[in-house]
Amino acid sequence: MADKQPHLNGAYYGPAIPTAEPPRYRPQRERGCCCCLFGILWKILVVLIVLVGLAILIFWLVVQPRSFKFHVTEADLTQFEYNANNSTLDYNMVLNFTARNPNKKLNIYYDKVEALAFYEDARFSNHDVITHLNSFRQYTKSSSPMSAVFSGQQVVTLNNEQVSELNEDKSGGVYEFYVRLNFRIRYRLGDVISGDFKPKAKCHIKVPLANNASQTFQTTKCDIDY
Repeated sequence: MADKQPHLNGAYYGPAIPTAEPPRYRPQRERGCCCCLFGILWKILVVLIVLVGLAILIFWLVVQPRSFKFHVTEADLTQFEYNANNSTLDYNMVLNFTARNPNKKLNIYYDKVEALAFYEDARFSNHDVITHLNSFRQYTKSSSPMSAVFSGQQVVTLNNEQVSELNEDKSGGVYEFYVRLNFRIRYRLGDVISGDFKPKAKCHIKVPLANNASQTFQTTKCDIDY
């Protein structure tokens, strides 16, 4: 049988016995409440995102919005002469366009249309096709004709390479132009009218001189960027 430990008296000469620290306060309940609140807000956000996505999907399926179509239907070029001595360009060109609204439920308001004409990346003319004074409403599944007249004299600086291209086009009797149209339109669904949209139509066309009977203008489809 093991010996019993001797009874310690009141005197103790060993190292100091550290006092027990009180337990730290940990706000478990508050942290749990914060996590719970964050979880509720996250669920509400997810539900809102899903509802908005469903609303957009339903609107798209019901309305089926489509971009308007744009074509250059005719071009008439009667003058395009460049004087390299004083960098002046004399020109006279008329372009006819057709804009079509392919939508079944959306009408289009054409508030402003501006046409800009370029030759060899140099802009030589611009023309207001539609202004706020003659803006119009295009109904569903309909087409509207437009025209732009580029006529006058303009100082245009062309480098040697561009002048060389101009001479080649002149000898062939066909000139290649880049025409850009800047639109300001609005869509209408019932009594609801959208804000402004500003798409751009970009057209590359080859136009023969009017006296060149051997060449004809080919209808060009334009690319539209929103």
